[in-house]
Amino acid sequence: MTNYELITTQNVPIKMWTRSVPVEDDARQQLINTAKMPFIFKHIAVMPDVHLGKGSTIGSVIPTKGAIIPAAVGVDIGCGMNALRTSLTAADLPDLATLRQAIESAVPHGRTVGRGRRDVGSWENPPANVVEKWAQLEEGYQWLTRKYPRFLNTKSDKHLGTLGTGNHFIEICLDEAEQVWIMLHSGSRGIGNAIGTYFIELAQKQMQEQLASLPSRDLAWFEEGSEYFDDYLKAVMWAQRFASLNREAMVENVLAALRQTVEKPFTLPGEAINCHHNYVQRERYFGEEIYVTRKGAVSAKRGESGIIPGSMGAKSFIVRGLGNEEAFCSCSHGAGRVMSRTKAKKLFSVEDQIRATAHVECRKDADVIDEIPMAYKDIDAVMAAQADLVEIMHTLRQVVCVKG
Repeated sequence: MTNYELITTQNVPIKMWTRSVPVEDDARQQLINTAKMPFIFKHIAVMPDVHLGKGSTIGSVIPTKGAIIPAAVGVDIGCGMNALRTSLTAADLPDLATLRQAIESAVPHGRTVGRGRRDVGSWENPPANVVEKWAQLEEGYQWLTRKYPRFLNTKSDKHLGTLGTGNHFIEICLDEAEQVWIMLHSGSRGIGNAIGTYFIELAQKQMQEQLASLPSRDLAWFEEGSEYFDDYLKAVMWAQRFASLNREAMVENVLAALRQTVEKPFTLPGEAINCHHNYVQRERYFGEEIYVTRKGAVSAKRGESGIIPGSMGAKSFIVRGLGNEEAFCSCSHGAGRVMSRTKAKKLFSVEDQIRATAHVECRKDADVIDEIPMAYKDIDAVMAAQADLVEIMHTLRQVVCVKG
């Protein structure tokens, strides 16, 4: 028995791992629109955290031949997760408010804008580990800004190793054995947004005469072999590298904060996990080389480690991929929203947020109500729906959560 629901379209089918998980009609229609593109390879795979997105459906895996849709990758290029297990246990942790404060001091987060105001979400003077990582990005940045000078004003070197805003977070978690993990979520910051926005607009401009015939202008694409296709792919690969190094730098600085506040020496057993969930890359499926765009989805090749977070009040999972080719070896990137940020802010109060996160040391103010756990799907139902995509290795619960 297959574990997916099949939507048959006039073009390619849509395979949805969404059993017992709600899927909004608008998201289904958005998927059907994407399936109409002439370069979709085999079928679209849909993860159980699926919901309507800007550009393309979040929780979708879009395989293409000979073309890439920039809006499907989106503007948070390379957004993803890192997780790292420590030898510490819950009993070794200091006062959680003190720990949260130490992390907030170690990693710039949030954003302030305005004339003459320094953005609190960027570095004034990046630390040595960030400078070292920026050196790995310098050559690609020089190419990017020589060809596209518009990207010079993105403060990229000041954003490396910083968290950002929205649903990005840093957490201290405990697993089933009460061992302490660091887990965080962020992407390519301002430069990724600038690259994504510019090339989405460029694709639409290039296809101006054909836009009216597309189901959505967000489905404008670059054809393989064209100058802009090559430039976009090069820029996107650089932004994905930026995102990966951004998360690595934050993990290093959170570790330093942990060492400052925890009296007991500790080690780091096992490998750190670093995985994108908004990205495109070349992969091989069904005997052919294709481009795979994962929009809110994680690679889950056989034996590959991945991270599936719940919400800021629910559990998260460290998983191992089962290599299901029908899903293009993918899994969900989280629980997935059941309502918009605007609706969550209308529906819930600060008191609701305080109750829902009573067990977590975190912000509990009006500005984070849109991230309230009730705005997300039931993570257990999401995991059950993808039992043939991943196996659960660890279940984590957060005790500290830092948001921008």
